[in-house]
Amino acid sequence: MSGLVVLEDGTIFPGRSVGADGTAVGEAVFTTGMSGYQEVVTDPSFCGQIVCFTAPMVGNYGVAESRSESGSPHARAVLMREARGPVWTDWLISGGVVALTGIDTRSLTLHLRERGTMRAAVVSRGSADEGLAALASEPPMAGRALVAEVSPATPYRLGLARGPRIAVIDYGAKRSLLRLLAGAGASLTIFPHDVEPDVLAGFDGVLLSSGPGDPEPLAAEIATVRGLLGRVPIFGVCLGHQLLALALGLPTFKLGFGHRGANHPVVEHAGGRVLVTSQNHGFAVGEADGHATHTSLYDGTVEGLSFPGLRAASVQFHPEARPGPHDARPILARWVEEVGVAAA
Repeated sequence: MSGLVVLEDGTIFPGRSVGADGTAVGEAVFTTGMSGYQEVVTDPSFCGQIVCFTAPMVGNYGVAESRSESGSPHARAVLMREARGPVWTDWLISGGVVALTGIDTRSLTLHLRERGTMRAAVVSRGSADEGLAALASEPPMAGRALVAEVSPATPYRLGLARGPRIAVIDYGAKRSLLRLLAGAGASLTIFPHDVEPDVLAGFDGVLLSSGPGDPEPLAAEIATVRGLLGRVPIFGVCLGHQLLALALGLPTFKLGFGHRGANHPVVEHAGGRVLVTSQNHGFAVGEADGHATHTSLYDGTVEGLSFPGLRAASVQFHPEARPGPHDARPILARWVEEVGVAAA
């Protein structure tokens, strides 16, 4: 079945449908990871986005429930140079994900790098005019608050009952993040995005999770973080990093084409060590006002913050991810240990 991608600037990329039937609209982005395709599609941070994989073949090793980062796919559509194996494409169909193979992903990626991420329509069958018509009602990602679409409705618990009591504000947390915290010995209570700060003040620590969308419109969530500062140790990851910055008066901005992949080098200021990190974000902290702990070696953006007097810190990258090197993985385990020692 023929299909096509229509970008908002009118550029068209033809392909062949191997996913669910229909038309999907969203922000077109690319990820450079060579593996982890199932994790990408089920990552809540990809809510509202169309994902182009730069890896030439996707689906080589099938799918498994244990690899999913949430209970369902969140990427609106998937674009591939070559989809491999019916197990993968059948999984996309069962999840309702529109997907095309045969896309010139190299040209599409270069186009997005040069002109920036933009809205797109992925049509499993139909015309370019139908795709452009579908785009008319799709708002740009800047200014969009999406965490309510992926956050749980009610709190729930996870992990060891005797470990340090960590509250996770779930803006779109990946399962691997929660597993890492629980594996480090934490007793977790996961809360919806709109939890009030007084509910969390009695915990030993609060983790601000990753999630989708623009951080700036999240006024209530920023106010909650501000209301926790100085009352309880805080650690932010990805979107949580951006919300911590905004709560402390630091600016955020939209990147031209974002950081998405498993090979992003980040320098750790203390000692000058370079970490190879996994990243997935389209917004960044604009300046650190002397509080930066990590910096991207790609573009110099702020990758970590520390405010010792407020017992607050954060990273833009994903310590729970394992892109090959495990350079960043100990960061959250150390934080859980420090919270436990402080609470003892």
